[in-house]
Amino acid sequence: MADDELIAAAGDDHAVVDRPGADRPVAQTRSVDIVVSLLLLALAVLLGWDSWRIGAGWASDGPQAGYFPFYLSVLMAAASLYGIASALRTANAERQAFVTWQQFERVMKVFLPTLAYCLLIQVLGLYVASFLLIAGFMWWVGRIAAWKALVISFVFTAVMFITFELAFDVIMPKGPLEAAFGF
Repeated sequence: MADDELIAAAGDDHAVVDRPGADRPVAQTRSVDIVVSLLLLALAVLLGWDSWRIGAGWASDGPQAGYFPFYLSVLMAAASLYGIASALRTANAERQAFVTWQQFERVMKVFLPTLAYCLLIQVLGLYVASFLLIAGFMWWVGRIAAWKALVISFVFTAVMFITFELAFDVIMPKGPLEAAFGF
């Protein structure tokens, strides 16, 4: 075992490799609070401007189309400003970690394959992309033997295909493999 790796026992059969610095924060809670509040404030301003543009007043026959959305955006802007002020006032939150590198790695282990899955659905169709996602997760994250992952993901995908395409005739995104079989 390398000097820079320490094995920590996990709650299950798997060992968690803990590297030095894995518990360092990627982002502080205070900065995340401020960034999210600023993004929500920008969204509120955009929605408020668009609601005002289409009409946020009261017409002779009642409220215009942007009336309620405008006031909801005002409330959202006020909540965002409160969030910013609250984050700036709280000195203790500056030292709190929002997410550590180890936690960030675990999130990325799920996020990146899921993003790839969403993109692959457009190219390969739902069933082939689902097969790849399930097999990949079982093998990579779950540490299941490759042959078991392939068999289980094939059976699951086949059952999904039979259920949606044949039994219920639901239109799902299809790719070149389904086209080759006439679907």
